[in-house]
Amino acid sequence: MERSLSTTMSADTRVPAISSAGRLRSGIVLVTLLTCQLMIILDITVMNVALPRIHTDLHFSATNLAWVMNAYTLVFGGLLLLGGRAGDLFGRRNLFIAGTALFTLASLAGGLAPSATWLLVARVVQGIGGAMAGPSTLALLTTTFSEPKARMRVLALFSGMSSAGFAIGLIVGGLLTEWLTWRSVLFINVPFGMAVVALALRYLPDGARQPARLDLPGAVTATGGVAALVYGFISAASHGWSDAGTDIWLAVGAVLIAAFLAIEARTAQPLLPLRLFVDRNRAAAYANMFLGPMAGMSMFFFLTQYLQEVRGLSALATGFAFMPTALMMFTMIRLIPRLLPRFGPKPVTVVGTLLMAAGLVLLTRLTVDTAYFPMLFIAMILMGSGIGLAFSPLNVIIMSSVAPTEAGAAGGALQTLQQTGASLGLAILVTIFGTAARDAGGSAHHALVSGITTAFAGAVVIAALTFVVALTFRSTRPGE
Repeated sequence: MERSLSTTMSADTRVPAISSAGRLRSGIVLVTLLTCQLMIILDITVMNVALPRIHTDLHFSATNLAWVMNAYTLVFGGLLLLGGRAGDLFGRRNLFIAGTALFTLASLAGGLAPSATWLLVARVVQGIGGAMAGPSTLALLTTTFSEPKARMRVLALFSGMSSAGFAIGLIVGGLLTEWLTWRSVLFINVPFGMAVVALALRYLPDGARQPARLDLPGAVTATGGVAALVYGFISAASHGWSDAGTDIWLAVGAVLIAAFLAIEARTAQPLLPLRLFVDRNRAAAYANMFLGPMAGMSMFFFLTQYLQEVRGLSALATGFAFMPTALMMFTMIRLIPRLLPRFGPKPVTVVGTLLMAAGLVLLTRLTVDTAYFPMLFIAMILMGSGIGLAFSPLNVIIMSSVAPTEAGAAGGALQTLQQTGASLGLAILVTIFGTAARDAGGSAHHALVSGITTAFAGAVVIAALTFVVALTFRSTRPGE
């Protein structure tokens, strides 16, 4: 890996010109894959602002309402590794199309849901479809865009789309819920999903399948372990870390993950080849793909509460309040393909983690009377810039030198760590938030703000860890 990224970045001068028809086809493939990824990510946050109306319409209890989000997150996170390896073995194009179709049908069913149970089942099926399509999306990008400079550009787009999707989800959810109905938040997936399937059938390359057997013991322990951990983290966020059920689920998850690693070290055809973690840069990138969402993505959860509960913004206004973050993420997408060849991943990632930490430090200064301008606006700019710079190089580092036969497994591991990190980070920070809010006293708004700022202080500590990990990257700038 030491020389691979620099070699990758300087090899584009030897690639022959591509015809206009080839560029058109590549553009359609790129739009198809990124649209699917955006749909999958949007469904993690797009339902947030619709929850109050879902609660009233389908008669959810207060405790069960959280499962509208958790049912999707739990299944999606638990099945990502299996989905990644299944794409390697059974054909990424086939799994991508099947997963997208299943996700689309489940979205239609969820939008038509006459009861709470119906909606939760639809969300579970959405999670299954997302876990099938997600890893294949990243693997298809990596193998389809094999020209080094193009691969770097599309991986940066993928990373930015994944990160910005959290902010875009709040904006889209606010618009649809405010102007139409909460059901439109699910229905919007249907036309886009149908278009993705139709374009994929015509334009996506049908890569060769790998002659191997699926690692079933690894699949069972990995899926069960990740699902148990994610469920334990969700339980911790709801009931606290002292809850017996939380402890049991986390212990079960830890045991199953340990068993999974033992199986992978011994099997000839592993679900997750452990050699992916041998390279120092790739291992560090995986570590920050786990730690980064723990620190960064919690911003959306806590600021949504602050803007609505304390500052009194509507769901629509709250969504648009995150626009600076989304715009800065997309700006970084445009810059990353120029910055990485010139400076290498280490300086870019270090600067990104510092900007993210600075934004979180600023958010620890929130008060009941803090106005959106200038402090919140500046924090949004810092967070959007930091997340864009800190995360985009990680996809390039992880996927740039992976063998085509293991691209699905590498992508599945990447997305599993990202999803699990976000769930764990939210559980930790929500627990910190709850403890601080209970101890704060005073008015309800004062207690809420005290909890939020204390949680952001915890996020600063996690962001500092991402900075430390970024310092361990080996320089891969061309010429070194």
